[in-house]
Amino acid sequence: MAKKSVASLQTGSKRLTKAIKMVKSPKTGAYTFVETITAPELVNDWLSKQK
Repeated sequence: MAKKSVASLQTGSKRLTKAIKMVKSPKTGAYTFVETITAPELVNDWLSKQK
């Protein structure tokens, strides 16, 4: 799990964070990466959700 603030995502008064999560596929067992751009307050909620 990674949490990273990207300078190009900070526009005006909005501060955004790009979060990347590894998810294991139940079908093949391979890992894939799921990305989202969200507010910093919501990152921990998104990372804790099972997908």
